[in-house]
Order: sequence, then structure tokens, then C-alpha cells
Amino acid sequence: MKNYNKIFKIVMWVLVAISVVLLVWGFLTGFEANDGRGVEVLLYWAYIILAIAILAVVIFGLIISAKNDPKSLVRLGIGLAAIAVVCFIAYLLAPGNMPLQWTNAKLPSAGELKLTDTILNLTYFAGALSILAIIVGEIVMAIRNKK
Repeated sequence: MKNYNKIFKIVMWVLVAISVVLLVWGFLTGFEANDGRGVEVLLYWAYIILAIAILAVVIFGLIISAKNDPKSLVRLGIGLAAIAVVCFIAYLLAPGNMPLQWTNAKLPSAGELKLTDTILNLTYFAGALSILAIIVGEIVMAIRNKK
């Protein structure tokens, strides 16, 4: 386990160093110069870092949960299926129409509009569920404290 921690620290420092180099490069070249190339590179790097983080959490989470409790993989599968259903419902509810009048700009495709509306619907669902979880949590805590 100690070797894994050392590997993780080395990888983390390498990723941080690459991030700092890209940030300094963006500042030196100017974020608005070269048609915003610096911003584009930083966004792609952010996507890569996010993908690495998600993969690390999922892969190591699966390995640890499979070692500790093999039945937890079934619960994980059910949870992933529920998330897929919610995403599918958000996709079905997304209108994908263009409410704004675009001028002097590239018009987004119907697929891009559908995906954007789907992400907005998922954000609305997450916000509503967060508020509901806070309310239910406070009610449960109040009931438990009375006893």
C-alpha cells in the first residue's frame, strides 16, 4: 500500500506541474491571442484532469468494494442503472429548440441544443433533489433528537 501512495503522489505532482506549465504558457501568450488558443488548451486539460479523476474514483472504488463486499457491486449496478434512467428521462424532456435569435455566429446544431437542454434538466433535477435531501435530513434529525 505504501508503494501505491508513493505512485499517487508522483502522478499528482506531475499533473500539477503540467497544469502550472499550461497556465503560465496561457498567461505568457495571452488568453485572447491566437483566437483564444490558450483558453482552448486549458479547457481541454481540464477535461483530461476530470476524466482521470472520474476514472480513478470509479476503478479504485470498484476494486476496493469488490474486495470488501462483492454484493456491493450489485448495489452499484442498480445505482448506475437508476442514474442512466434519470439521464434518459432528462434527455426525453429536453426540447432542443432554439429560443434565441443568433446573429453573426455559428448556429448550434439540433443535437447540441438537445444535449445542452439535457444538461440543464439534469442540473435542475440535482438542485431539486439537493433541496429535498436537506429538508428531509432536517426533519429526520429533528425527529431523532426528540426521542
